[in-house]
Amino acid sequence: MPKKRASNVKRRSSQDDQLPPKQSKLTQSDTPSPLCFDSPDSLFESLIQPMKTEQFFREYWEKKPLHLQRSDPSIASYYQSLFQLSDLQSLCSQGLEYYRDVNVVRCINGKKKVLNKEGQVKNSVLNKTFVQNKATIQFHQPQRFKDELWRIQEKLECFFGALVGSNVYITPQESQGLPPHYDDVEVFILQLEGEKRWRLYSPTVPLASEYSLEPEERIGSPTHDIILKTGDLLYFPRGTIHQAMTPAGVDHSTHLTLSTYQRMSWGDLLLDVFPSLMFDSSRTEVGLREGMPRRLLLGNSEGLDTSRQLAASLRSLADKMETGMQEVRSAHMKRDFIMNRLPPYSQQELLTPSGKIPALEDTVSLRLKEHMVITVEPSQERTDESTELVVFVLHSLKNQRESHMMGESPDEEEEQDISRGLQFPLSHLQALRQLQQVDQLAVDELQLPTQEDKVSLVLALWSESLLVVV
Repeated sequence: MPKKRASNVKRRSSQDDQLPPKQSKLTQSDTPSPLCFDSPDSLFESLIQPMKTEQFFREYWEKKPLHLQRSDPSIASYYQSLFQLSDLQSLCSQGLEYYRDVNVVRCINGKKKVLNKEGQVKNSVLNKTFVQNKATIQFHQPQRFKDELWRIQEKLECFFGALVGSNVYITPQESQGLPPHYDDVEVFILQLEGEKRWRLYSPTVPLASEYSLEPEERIGSPTHDIILKTGDLLYFPRGTIHQAMTPAGVDHSTHLTLSTYQRMSWGDLLLDVFPSLMFDSSRTEVGLREGMPRRLLLGNSEGLDTSRQLAASLRSLADKMETGMQEVRSAHMKRDFIMNRLPPYSQQELLTPSGKIPALEDTVSLRLKEHMVITVEPSQERTDESTELVVFVLHSLKNQRESHMMGESPDEEEEQDISRGLQFPLSHLQALRQLQQVDQLAVDELQLPTQEDKVSLVLALWSESLLVVV
């Protein structure tokens, strides 16, 4: 049987290292949803309707903003049900804290002023700051409390294969919360209440690269002046400089940001896969195991062109990758995603294995493929022999919705309690990929050397609620 183990990957801690208090769900609205939850693809396309997904990625994704206006009152009603000012007022009784859960800010003379208090958020104090100081309330990660947002973001994380966070911004009339700024994420804005005036600027910061200048110093001419009304959607690529304010005559405006694709670039992937590439290559390439020149670290390479030597090694590695002789393996990014994403919507019923126990004569199917990843990594068990590669099956079925995108790092005991994967010998990789690539498969057809191995594999997956007999 495979072994379970904990991952060493931890996300950055927030300003408050405490876990959130136990949270209650807000009453779910009976408003019919215009979104289609049949699959991640159908959910995304219904979110950007009437645009088609193919057109969106061809013409807008990472390229330019998109404003979708909605005139259907049923869509506006549904957007309003996702989160309102009254929802936040209700949540104040559940131990919300400033900074961790709520920020109170206002843009004054082009600068952000933080108006947070200390400790827990009291509704009376928050409302006073909102009305008298005309401050914007930023509420972090409302999907922790609102089931419908959990439902939406869980599907979007399956669609993008990346974390999807959210924030609610509630701004009184004739006020602005933040000065012009840019973000390092792809942003979808859903207007939930009232109206908000958005201004987008040129030039953008190309794909939110790091620049020494502040965004305010890079602002050019406005390229878009947009009024978002309840039910509207606005998308803009990461790096787009923007600001938003609630116009006169609107009591308050509430919008939701859905953000994704942070640290999901080719550069991030190279940083992830390069250590495994060098680990594999060093085992087969004698040249990579030869000692570097004496005194190189002291700045004396005795005339050797170090850059040329390293470039030659990289070219050889690139050739092997291009011809398929060298496998590219991502581990850290996969683990980080699967550990920190939302669990399946209403996942409690999924935590117990269902149906009959699989046997050799059965046909089986993987459940919740979009909540699983397979990684190949060096074994971290200490042995006297050389390090061997093993296979991990990781999943998010036991992740905690309450801590999603909050930056908290679980302690060692919690990490082990939340499943961090099944470990198999490298010989099981092809069989696992077989199961991933088909809807159903006879157990006896698994590409494993013995019948015992086949039954052991499916039994391990079934025990983890990842497989059913069909």
